[in-house]
Amino acid sequence: MPDQAIAAPALSAKLVLNTPRIIAIANQKGGVGKTTTAINLATALAATGKRVLIIDMDPQGNASTGLGLSSAARKVTTYDILMGDAKARAAVTPTGIPRLALIPAGVDLAGAELELVERTQREFRLRMALADELIDFDYVLVDCPPALGLLTLNALIAADAVMVPLQCEFFALEGVSHLVKTIDRVRKAFNPRLEIQGIVLTMFDRRNNLSEMVAADVRDYFGAKVYKTVIPRNVRISEAPSHGKPVLLYDLKCAGSQAYLHLAGEIIKQEGGLAA
Repeated sequence: MPDQAIAAPALSAKLVLNTPRIIAIANQKGGVGKTTTAINLATALAATGKRVLIIDMDPQGNASTGLGLSSAARKVTTYDILMGDAKARAAVTPTGIPRLALIPAGVDLAGAELELVERTQREFRLRMALADELIDFDYVLVDCPPALGLLTLNALIAADAVMVPLQCEFFALEGVSHLVKTIDRVRKAFNPRLEIQGIVLTMFDRRNNLSEMVAADVRDYFGAKVYKTVIPRNVRISEAPSHGKPVLLYDLKCAGSQAYLHLAGEIIKQEGGLAA
C-alpha cells in the first residue's frame, strides 16, 4: 500500500447528503465467514425492511453464487464498474429476495488487480463508481476478497466502516491485527471517515473451550467493538450456499439464522446511536 496519500476525487453533494451506509466486510484471512456474513446479514437487514445491496468484490464470486445467481446471469459485474465500462446502477441485479439486490462478480474480476495498476486513481475506482448511483439503498455491504490488495483497498476507500468476521480459532487475533493496521493507514492516507463498524465472532462452538478463550481475548482487546451476537458453527449455514440461498431462507428456525437476525438488530440499534 502506498505510504503517500493520493488526493481523493471530490464527492458530489448528492452523495454526501443521500449516501447509504457502506460497510466493507473484510478480513485478509480466508474461511472466516466473510461471504456467509455478507449474504445472511444482508438478508436479515432486508427482512427488517431495509433496502440492501451486496457488492461482490471477490473474484471467486461466492456471494453471487450463494444468492442463486448463475454465471450466465451475471451480465454486468464489479469488473465492469471498476474498469469504467458500466455504471453501477446498470450492474444492480435483483436477487429474488425482497429489498435485497446484488452487484455480482465474474471470473474477469481475477485480472482486475493487475489491470488496475495501470489505471488512474486506481484506489478510488469503486468510490467513484458508486457516487450518485445508490441513493435507493439504506445499506451497501461489500464482500471483500481474502487479501489486502487493490480490490480490498478500493472497498475500504469507498466504505464508511469495516465489519470484521473473526473465526474463533487460535490465530484469530494475530491475523486481525494486520487488518487493523491497514484500516488505520487507509484512514490516514485515503479515507478519514473510515471506522471499524464491529467485530463479528464466527464459527463459535460452545462445546469447545478454545472458542470461549478466543472470544474472551477478542472482547478484552476490542471491547465494545465486538458484537454481543456470536455466529455459531452450524451445519445449516454450511448447507445453504449449495442451494443458492441464504440460511434464513433455507432454514429460518436454525441457530445460524436466528444469530444473523439478532446481529442485524444490533447493527440497526448501533446505527441509531451513530445518527443520534
